[in-house]
Amino acid sequence: MTGGDAGGRLVRPFTLTGGRTRPSRADFTLITTVTAIDPQPARAARPQPEHLRILRLCAEPMAVAELAARLDLPVSVVVILLSDLLEAGRITARPPHPVSRATEDLDLLQKVRDGLGRL
Repeated sequence: MTGGDAGGRLVRPFTLTGGRTRPSRADFTLITTVTAIDPQPARAARPQPEHLRILRLCAEPMAVAELAARLDLPVSVVVILLSDLLEAGRITARPPHPVSRATEDLDLLQKVRDGLGRL
């Protein structure tokens, strides 16, 4: 026995978060886009290995759900780690753009429906 879990991890997810089960912030959804700040702030403390993995993956903007999948970690754990990085000024988090409910969108959809009905 190697000491890992069924997924082959040597460290349990709750140890990555220092036993925390909730993020310190509510900034993140599954589709929030996260980007590492370049260059990293000089005043920030040395990040943990998991934080470094996140920063490498987020060199280009990436959604929280994709990040969790690539890290093979539960989203809840990733969000806690992202909260740490956001508070340290190491990442930016951009919420999803709100969907427009404008009447032009409805008019366009009705025109498409009518056009399809004529086919």
